Amino acid sequence: MPAEPAAVARHRRPRFRIAAALAASAAVLVACGGPDAGTGQVVPDAQITLAMAFGPAAGYAIDTDDAFVLSQLGVTESLVASGPDGQARPALATAWEQQADPRVWRFELRPGVRFQNGEPLTGEAVATALNRLAGTEAPPRAIRGIGLNVAADGAAAVRVTTTEPDPILPLRLSGANTGILAPSAYASTPPAVQGTGTGPMTITELNGTQSATLQRNDTYWGERPLLAGVTANFVPDPSARALALRAGDADIAQELPEAAALEFTGDQYVNETVAAPRTASLLLNQSRAPFADIRVRRAVAAAIDRTALGEQALAGSAVPASELFGPAVTWGSQDAPPPADPARARQLLEEAGFGPGNPLRVELGTYPNRPELPTLATAIQEMLRAAGIEATIRVGDYDAREPELLAGDYDMYLASRSYLLDVPDAGATLQSDYSCAGSYNINRYCSPEFDALLAPLATRTDPAARQEVFRQAAAKLTADVVGVPLVHTRANGVGDQVTGYTVDPLAKTLVVPGLAKTG
Repeated sequence: MPAEPAAVARHRRPRFRIAAALAASAAVLVACGGPDAGTGQVVPDAQITLAMAFGPAAGYAIDTDDAFVLSQLGVTESLVASGPDGQARPALATAWEQQADPRVWRFELRPGVRFQNGEPLTGEAVATALNRLAGTEAPPRAIRGIGLNVAADGAAAVRVTTTEPDPILPLRLSGANTGILAPSAYASTPPAVQGTGTGPMTITELNGTQSATLQRNDTYWGERPLLAGVTANFVPDPSARALALRAGDADIAQELPEAAALEFTGDQYVNETVAAPRTASLLLNQSRAPFADIRVRRAVAAAIDRTALGEQALAGSAVPASELFGPAVTWGSQDAPPPADPARARQLLEEAGFGPGNPLRVELGTYPNRPELPTLATAIQEMLRAAGIEATIRVGDYDAREPELLAGDYDMYLASRSYLLDVPDAGATLQSDYSCAGSYNINRYCSPEFDALLAPLATRTDPAARQEVFRQAAAKLTADVVGVPLVHTRANGVGDQVTGYTVDPLAKTLVVPGLAKTG
C-alpha cells in the first residue's frame, strides 16, 4: 500500500481518542452521583471552565480531527445528528429522502437558521461548505472516495449526489467534519471558525493549542443556552486534568485515570463512565520484517495475557478483548480472549528464526493522552519479554508520529480506536483501517478475500445484514492476526456542581444548551 504524504496525514489525525457507541452501549455510572448529581439551583448566565483531553492541532480546520473540538464546544452543527443508537435524526436538516436515482438524496433545511455572524443558512451555503470539504486534499474518512457533490435545490434544500448509491449517506453527514460553516468562512485557509458556526456557543478568543473562550449565541435557533460563556483549556496530561478539577480550576474534566475518577464522590459531582465500542489494540506493521511473517504475529498474540491487562493492569476498568468488536455492540464478541501461552509464543518465534542466540528486538510505541496506554505498554513489555521478545517502549506525541505510522516506518504501536467514530456504522472503519485501499491502514494489511467480504456493504441497507458482514470481517481479522485487540476501554468525565452534563458516547457533544452551573 503506498504511503500518504506527511502533509496529508497531518490533516486526518485518527480519532483514537474519542468513544462512540450504539444503543447497546449503556452508561455505567461510577462513584457517587450520575447525570442528575449536583443538580441544585441553576446559576443564571454562569461561566464554566473545561479541562479537555484533546485540543486543536491543525488550526481548527474543519476537515481534520479539530472538527470534534468545535463540535464538542457547541460551535458547529451538521445536517444530520446521530444518537447513541446509531440512527440518523434531524439537525440542520429536518428531513431527507433518497430520490428515484438512488445516487441522489434530497435534504430539506431547517427554516430560520442563521450563522453566528448573521448570514442565513441556505442551500447555497450548505453546498459551498460540503463541496469545499469534499474537495480537500485528504477529505475526512466519512466522505472520502464516495464522489460527494452537493447542489442547492432552491433556498431551503440541497441535493447530494454520490458516485454510487450510498445506503448510509445521512449517517455520513452526521460526522463532526461535516459541520456547516458560513460562506464567509472560506475566505481563509483553513476556514475561519470564529462567528461562522450555527451552534449554541460562539468563539470569542483562540489561544493556539492552549485554550479557547466562547460566549452564548443569543440568536441560536434552538433552546436558549443556559451558560453565558465557556473557557476551554486543552490539558493533555490526565493527572493535570484531575488536579484542575480537584483545585476548582475546572468545572468539567474529561478522560481521567480510573483511580482519580473514583476520588470524586458526593452529590456535587456528575461522575460518569460510558461503555463504548473503543478498542485498544497492538498494531503490527505487516509491510516489513518481522511482522510480515504471520508466525511472529501469532507469537505476539500468544504472549499477551489480555485478561490480565483488563483485570489487573487496568484494575478492571476495561473489558479483555477477543476480537475487534466487543460486548458494547450487538454484533460484538461476548467471548473471553484466548489464554496467554508463552511456550507456544517461543516455539513460533524459533520457527521464524528467533531464539536465545537471536532474540527479537522491536520498538513499542504509544502516546500519553489516554492514561491507560502507557500502563498497558509497560505490562505488554513484560509479557513479551517472558516469551523472548525484547520491546523498547517509546511514548510520544501521536501527531508527530502519524506520518511514520502511515508510511510503515514502525514496528509495534499501541493505540485506542473508536470503530464507530467517523460514521456510526462499523463499515466505515473496516474500509478505512483494513481494506487494501484503506486510507488509515496502519497495520498495512491487504487481503483480496477481506475486501470481497466487505463488498456487500456498498448496497446493503438492512442493519442485521450489515452486522453479519461486521461479524465475518472481525473473524477474518482475527484469523489473519491483523494486530492484536487487547481491551475494550471506556470513556469517562466528571463535572463539579453542573447539570445537563453527560459523557456523549458518540463524542460529538459536550457544551449543549441545557448545560449549566449549579450552586
